Amino acid sequence: MSRDLLLLSLSLFTWGIGESAYYYFQPLYLQELGASPILIGTILGGVGVAMTLAHIPAGYLADHFGRRALMWTAWGIGIISGWIMALAKSLPVFTVGILLYGVTAFVVSPMNSYATEARGKWSVGRAITVLTAAYNAGAMTGPLLGGFIGDRYGLAKIYLFAACIFLISTCIILLIRRQPVEKQETRKLHKDTLNHQFWKYLPVMFLAIFSMYLSQPLSSNYLQNQLSLSIRNIGSLGSLGSLGAVVFSLGLGSLNTNFGFILGQIASGLFAVLLWQGTGLPWFAAGYFFLGGFRTAKSMAIAYIGGLVSKKNLGLAYGISESVGGAALILAPLLAGLLYEQNPRMIYQVGAGLVVLSLFVSLLYSKTHKAIPVEGGQHG
Repeated sequence: MSRDLLLLSLSLFTWGIGESAYYYFQPLYLQELGASPILIGTILGGVGVAMTLAHIPAGYLADHFGRRALMWTAWGIGIISGWIMALAKSLPVFTVGILLYGVTAFVVSPMNSYATEARGKWSVGRAITVLTAAYNAGAMTGPLLGGFIGDRYGLAKIYLFAACIFLISTCIILLIRRQPVEKQETRKLHKDTLNHQFWKYLPVMFLAIFSMYLSQPLSSNYLQNQLSLSIRNIGSLGSLGSLGAVVFSLGLGSLNTNFGFILGQIASGLFAVLLWQGTGLPWFAAGYFFLGGFRTAKSMAIAYIGGLVSKKNLGLAYGISESVGGAALILAPLLAGLLYEQNPRMIYQVGAGLVVLSLFVSLLYSKTHKAIPVEGGQHG
């Protein structure tokens, strides 16, 4: 592993501790601040809007002005939004913090571009899934700490802890080195990023992310409200989800990206089935472990795209694909909120059914399209 990839991994590991400390409790804290299930879904969908709007310009700017500067900017915004959430005393102010934090998602495009360039002899898939594993290694600890803090001191204190952790992560990311900016050629840009395989893959990725995510946004509410699980138990389940992400990322990272993408979807589908049909904590624990396949599947989808375009245009291509994924993250919480109001178990029933549909579409795509890697792209 190169020096810069190691530093990036360490920074993500630390950030993962902070973000995951509150991630699984965020719907519960919104509920505590007075939000209904539909409003929770709307707010989380708004986060998806912020994420979606940020990706494409960030990818374009990374290609033209450098990846490191955008990464530093994202970490800085993350600190500001983290402290807004930590100090907020009302739902409107807290919502501002959440939405601002959603903007930091623009870091994914320049970060994936940075990792692709810094990967050395590794494949794109391995480099990106190692970053996923590093984040989730940290995220194994965060929910346990968050559950302990929330149980003893209240959910609001979790955000204060997370904001302090974000400062440590930022100190690490400031040590990475600048990468040279590739010279851009307009005609090459059009040829590489607008090829038919790139565009045909985007709806496949959208359906997969939407299907896998639908069961997630209100799961903490379901576990607490319908099944009476404690905050500490919910935190423990979140840690198992991060452990699953580490295992799946390291296990699938060296596989063909299409195959890893499909296996990640199967694992996410098992999460929905086990929470729908499970009758006790061991079943839910298994479900959350399989939830780790969601982040791995998303990483493999991005890695696949990295094999379709030139490295000169990686940022823009990653930005477009992340925006498509962000659109799924906008719509899925809205539908989840509506389903939860009708019957909480429906988020898992509909989610599992959509994953089956998504698997069929993904398998059909893999049968009819073979990757044609271009300069700078490897599917691993």
